[in-house]
Amino acid sequence: MSKTPKQIDHVAILPETVPFVGPEAQERALGKIFAARIGANENVFGPSPKVIEAIKNAAKDVWMYADPEALELREALSEHHGVGVENIVIGGGIDNLLDCATRLYVEPGVNVVTSAGAYPTFNFHVSATGGNLELVPFVNNCEDPDSLLERARETSAKLLYISNPDNPMGTWWDSDDMERMISSIPDGCMMLLDEAYIDTAPAGTAPPIDITNDQILRFRTFSKAYGMAGSRVGYCIGEAGIIRGFEKVRNHFGMNRVALDGALAALKDQDYLAEVVGKIADSREKIAEIAEKHGFKPIPSATNFVAMDCGRDSAYALALMKGLAERGVFIRMPGVEPLSRCIRISAGTAQDLQIFDDALGEIIAEIG
Repeated sequence: MSKTPKQIDHVAILPETVPFVGPEAQERALGKIFAARIGANENVFGPSPKVIEAIKNAAKDVWMYADPEALELREALSEHHGVGVENIVIGGGIDNLLDCATRLYVEPGVNVVTSAGAYPTFNFHVSATGGNLELVPFVNNCEDPDSLLERARETSAKLLYISNPDNPMGTWWDSDDMERMISSIPDGCMMLLDEAYIDTAPAGTAPPIDITNDQILRFRTFSKAYGMAGSRVGYCIGEAGIIRGFEKVRNHFGMNRVALDGALAALKDQDYLAEVVGKIADSREKIAEIAEKHGFKPIPSATNFVAMDCGRDSAYALALMKGLAERGVFIRMPGVEPLSRCIRISAGTAQDLQIFDDALGEIIAEIG
């Protein structure tokens, strides 16, 4: 008989890989390095040269812990967004902050509303705290605000999660639509608005930030447009009293001081950000062209990736994804039907996309 304590039931049933198999693990299984890594929504164009320089300069001080308050970055973000320092908390990417939010509000039996097929890591945070997931279908490839609100009211949900622009489909709502949703949040419910891709979205996508509204938390990151996914720096904006709650559950020494210096340099270089956003837009157009060339339908995207509707079932999309991996191309696909009829390709360099184009043609010819 084991002498170890039993794991919590709702944790013990979770899968060990939560929720993605990383490209490195796939490379180890395949025995080769991917020639085109365009599956994890990373920014292949990389961070600003000023970020690289800041990271190099900070490396000598890595023997010290980071400022547990991350005050310098919070001050810069407060100026950038026109909010108070007290309205911002820093975390290890949006994932870490979503974990904190679920631990603040979710316990066994609590209802949480999200979309079926939306960002799956959030679901695992909810499940790990014993919460009950209420899943609402996508409508026309979009998360549906009206359906989400209705389910939140029906179930007296404590949390309602939506991403805008959306992952995994890349679709988005404009600020007017989002403001209507925010104004309709049910009493007793907190809306978690994941804006990881807001920097690549059209002007007018993000609703104004209202730090007096204590029913919404806004999550943003340096992982996408800023090209710092490996640094793990995200932040959450909200009403000061709500933000203070994060201090009770977050890892106060969980941030990397080198990464914080890099994020500060990234925020200051808005010219470089604009340049990269332009490259991402160009890459989206090229991906759409490739999709149409092979008889697929590209779904309009405001992110740094494009979902392609393959026009068949999830088995076909999975065969494409596996065949591409065997040919050295890393992509992903949504994990829930009917979205899983699609494959998803991150913005890449011209070389990345040429490799993808060639490999896609080969696998289509092979499997029919």
